[in-house]
Amino acid sequence: MKVAVLAPVAWRTPPHHYGPWEQMASNVAEGLVALGVDVTLFATADSHTAGTLAAVVAQGYEEDRTQDAKVVECLHISHLMERAAEFDLIHNHFDFLPLTYSRLIPTPMVTTIHGFSSEKILAVYEKYATSTAYVSISHADRSPRLPYAATVYNGLRVNDFVYTEKPDDYLLFFGRIHPDKGTAEAIDIARRSGKRLLIAGIVQDAAYFREQVEPLLSDDIVFLGPAGPAQRNQLLGQALALLHPIRFAEPFGLSVAEAQLCGTPVIAFNKGAMPELIQEAQTGFLVDNVGQAVEAVQQIGSISRAACRAWASANFSQEKMAADYLAVYKELI
Repeated sequence: MKVAVLAPVAWRTPPHHYGPWEQMASNVAEGLVALGVDVTLFATADSHTAGTLAAVVAQGYEEDRTQDAKVVECLHISHLMERAAEFDLIHNHFDFLPLTYSRLIPTPMVTTIHGFSSEKILAVYEKYATSTAYVSISHADRSPRLPYAATVYNGLRVNDFVYTEKPDDYLLFFGRIHPDKGTAEAIDIARRSGKRLLIAGIVQDAAYFREQVEPLLSDDIVFLGPAGPAQRNQLLGQALALLHPIRFAEPFGLSVAEAQLCGTPVIAFNKGAMPELIQEAQTGFLVDNVGQAVEAVQQIGSISRAACRAWASANFSQEKMAADYLAVYKELI
């Protein structure tokens, strides 16, 4: 079977630090290669894969801001579509733009929907629902307006995450600095719990950071900036708990799975896919507000870190994800 995996071109695949869609495109591609599938990864030229790399964009447009994002996206997508006949199947991780080619090519297409940036894009998904198969990354993120071939959870390379039995005494916020992610709420939880908080992630909303995060930074509330794989491992593994007080219906939440792979329980607001990622009172706590989160911090010692690792390994591994996608491909072909 020859499969083309279409990654975004905002960042390198896999990314240096931030780039969740690129990371999942990479994990799918490498997982399929390990299963013996002939994979061509369409990504930026500085990307890495054990399969075949196909690229017309030198570097991601978020890493080289001299580029026009729409221009490089058009060049990138059309590069694959003009070669579509070479493949048995195309796996699209590029959102809705590639769907517009699906009736013009002979190759079946699977599109992983990594979330809906706006209700307005559903019109495109609806139009092409008969010419591409949709896969959701959680049951919570399914739109009632669309048909789905399957739900396949995001999968991580388990061995990349080091299990830590005895953590330090700090709490961790790991994610975009943005109101949706609840950075300010995490600070409130930590201060009310009397715990040190480390904050790691890219600043996606500069005004929010300047007004609601930066004034509260101190010796006990520390902003570290973006964290690469090695630092991520240490931060997640040594944390007493990951705070994930999201303010939106998050489609998945990679850091939630990553933390549990390190043995670290998660305290999350009960929104979106969180009930699918966290076993209540076994790998973390699902709460509705800051007050309940503070109570959960006091109970974190009751969580088995080994149970966190076992749960995440069984449900959110690269191997499981690749096998689940291969089953979807075989149904279509």
